Amino acid sequence: MCRNIKTLFNFDPPATDEEVRAASLQFVRKLSGFTAPSKANEAVFAKAVDEVAEVARRLVDQLATNAAPKNREEEALKAKARAAERYGTAVSRSR
Repeated sequence: MCRNIKTLFNFDPPATDEEVRAASLQFVRKLSGFTAPSKANEAVFAKAVDEVAEVARRLVDQLATNAAPKNREEEALKAKARAAERYGTAVSRSR
């Protein structure tokens, strides 16, 4: 589950609310051990995701750096290359 949580700070364009929420959902899933909560835990699970997303959004918005923003497409290509090396698969460079 944790591999799905991506760095969201210092990208051009900035992280969207949907990306922050997806990372928050993965974080809550990891902490709780549930991919999907039971009916009994559904409300508290959803509340936790909302609260984590709110805090994560504030964090990403308030962090500061002198580094130039990273390009999303370049970073995605680097991640694909790392995965190809790790898993022994070919990387497609065409877009």
